[in-house]
Amino acid sequence: PRARACAEVQARPGGSEACARHARAMARAGVRGDAELKAPCHAGMAELAVPIRARGELVGTLLCGGLADADAPSRPLGAQLMGEGELETLRLLLNEAADAIASHAPAGRRRPATDIEKPFATRYSYDSIVGRSEAMQELYGILDHVVDSEATVLIQGENGTGKELVARAIHYNSPRKTRRFVAQNCSAFNDNLLDSELFGHRRGAFTGAVADKRGLFEIADQGTFFLDEVGEMSPALQVKVLRAVQEGTFTPVGDTEPRQVDVRLIAATNRDLHAMVTEGQFREDLYYRLNVINLAIPPLRKRRDDIELLIDHFLARHARTRRTHKSLSSACKQRLLDYSWPGNVRELENELERLVVLSGAARVVGEEHLSPRIRQPENQIDVGGGAPADEPARSLPEATTALERRMIGDALARYSGNKSQAARELGISRRNLIRLAQKYELG
Repeated sequence: PRARACAEVQARPGGSEACARHARAMARAGVRGDAELKAPCHAGMAELAVPIRARGELVGTLLCGGLADADAPSRPLGAQLMGEGELETLRLLLNEAADAIASHAPAGRRRPATDIEKPFATRYSYDSIVGRSEAMQELYGILDHVVDSEATVLIQGENGTGKELVARAIHYNSPRKTRRFVAQNCSAFNDNLLDSELFGHRRGAFTGAVADKRGLFEIADQGTFFLDEVGEMSPALQVKVLRAVQEGTFTPVGDTEPRQVDVRLIAATNRDLHAMVTEGQFREDLYYRLNVINLAIPPLRKRRDDIELLIDHFLARHARTRRTHKSLSSACKQRLLDYSWPGNVRELENELERLVVLSGAARVVGEEHLSPRIRQPENQIDVGGGAPADEPARSLPEATTALERRMIGDALARYSGNKSQAARELGISRRNLIRLAQKYELG
């Protein structure tokens, strides 16, 4: 039926132009990277378009056409409508085919836009980074130059903005991509343990050192070392890191012989290192050694154009892993677009995973499955034991309790119950957070 319908259209005056317009429309869908597009074709049939992504980069579009469209004013004779179950099966098959094609895509990043193309080029991803806002376009342009260099990079941004994704994108698009990428969070250990993790130790150097241990700087030799939350290091460790970065040498704990390594360092922090230098909390010489290339990752609330793109990206990823395609109702999507996202992309990703799980077998996810902090306006959220924000509390202690409970609950929700990260954001100890969470029955 489709071949006959296409022939009829082509035979009409202007029919070839109609075919060309439809081809351009489907190509634009592929460039946008839509998670899935069902569009009517020039012959009154319908086509499905599924993006092909390799290592997070959009490399093409897979089209399947010749479907009878129930909404078309007229259908070719003999065309049979597909049921919703058959259409869902076709979607899953197309996504699996797209994944199979992507697995054979050649490695390497997308060719940078030429000077002629730059005014018209809009990029939607860079490796596993997704975004099309102006801020992300600027970031992609800087990354094109950074990846081919050996310069030290300092990535600054709030928690959840994707600093490690940027570090991985730099490594896996650099000449060192066949070597190791090693990551370490400086806030995960106390000073002594972090010293041992970074530089290693000799047997007998301290109680419990029953064998020699290689440090992460040595393990990352010839590769890339990503040092996250670098602002949490003590001044003593800052001296050792400075020497390792500047001279490529370090001495393991309990050893007397220095080791030589060739490591590209990428550091990241959510703190203002320049202010810490002014206050004497961070070494000025290390700051300038790390801050050769500075990449500022914008928070999600400042790149709102990317929220819908990220929603489609995460839903498509869940569709591939769970073999179930879901979409959001317009009301649900609008709630997500209106929310301020203090937890940034990580919070959005966790919320969408929650929606996919709680919605069960439903194909369309409604706003009733959203977390209370997103589903209800902020001034209507019940913080438990206190009055809503638009009603004055009866006493100062009552207002303080309500605010404390809400802040702790929001922080735990942003970090999916991770008490160490929530405590760090709130500026309290983990032990104190556990006590308060038990007090307010927040799990």
